[in-house]
Amino acid sequence: MTVSWISWPTLFHICILLCANGVVPKQFQLEPLNSTVLQGTDALFRATVDGNWSAITWTVGQNLVYVVTHTTVNETKGQYSSRFCSRGDTSCVEFIIHNVSRSQSGPVICYVLGEYGSKTAHLYVQENGTVSIMGGDVTVTQDQQVEFECVTTTWFPAPTVSWKRNGQVVNSSLYNTTIMMDGDSFNSTSVLKFQAVSNTTVECQATVTALLDPQSSSVFLVVVPKPPDWTVLIAVVVSFGAFALLVLLIIGIIFCYKRRKEKQPSYQDEMRRVRTQSQISGANTAGQSQGQVNRGYVPEGRTSVTPSELTDNGDSGYKIPDVVKSNQTGNAYNTVDDSGFKKHRHVTIV
Repeated sequence: MTVSWISWPTLFHICILLCANGVVPKQFQLEPLNSTVLQGTDALFRATVDGNWSAITWTVGQNLVYVVTHTTVNETKGQYSSRFCSRGDTSCVEFIIHNVSRSQSGPVICYVLGEYGSKTAHLYVQENGTVSIMGGDVTVTQDQQVEFECVTTTWFPAPTVSWKRNGQVVNSSLYNTTIMMDGDSFNSTSVLKFQAVSNTTVECQATVTALLDPQSSSVFLVVVPKPPDWTVLIAVVVSFGAFALLVLLIIGIIFCYKRRKEKQPSYQDEMRRVRTQSQISGANTAGQSQGQVNRGYVPEGRTSVTPSELTDNGDSGYKIPDVVKSNQTGNAYNTVDDSGFKKHRHVTIV
């Protein structure tokens, strides 16, 4: 394969000559007509030509960068190379752009010298940047609201951001993504919010069409059980305690009422008590009426006793006891006055 450089005026002159001779351009295939690749990778275009051809030129953007002939194969010039491929009766030529850059985005023109003419493909170069979940792993209490922030930088075009929880895609309504232009690239911020229930692996993914696998960042969410709600427990205990005290108070009131009612005498008991007291009082009165007069008693201040006082209703047989010889017994005691009379005094203490 021989590589040579041909200026556009020369190519245009050759085309004019061919058309003037009445030559009708033949068809050839160029694929892909649209190629999207990542910056730093390789872009490949393939030209399939029927019949004989002498040379194929490749133009990237506005620059003629490569010319292919039948004489040599697998020759590399700088960032570009080509190789032959066989497809039955047709011949094909592959054109490769190595380590493609975003500046090479645009039209890629393949021109087959002879009766074929040219075809144009379009090259789109994308750039993948970085993606990161801010803050790292998180530990929260169960049922707490959690928030994760995913930041992407230096992407072109703006990446598509998505979230996963334990490998399951998160509904887009649960997160919000903001895109910002930064020079010739894009940055974005995506915020995910949800309620923590159990331990969860949270993953943020960013991708562009040229990226075969999304670029991702992941963190781990640790959920600890929330402490027991002692307020509810205390309220329940206090309620039951108040109810129990109320029941005990009612029982105590009923018990005291019954005891008091049992101690109160009935009408029959009261009448029986009054009757008994009346009988005892009557017996005491009868005993007092059957008592005897103490004829030996001499009031104080008197020195003698008349014979009439010593007898009662002609009863002269009553004798004054000799109290001189008797000893003081019980509540009775004897005294002798100056005249020699003996006084007997009986004291009853009630």
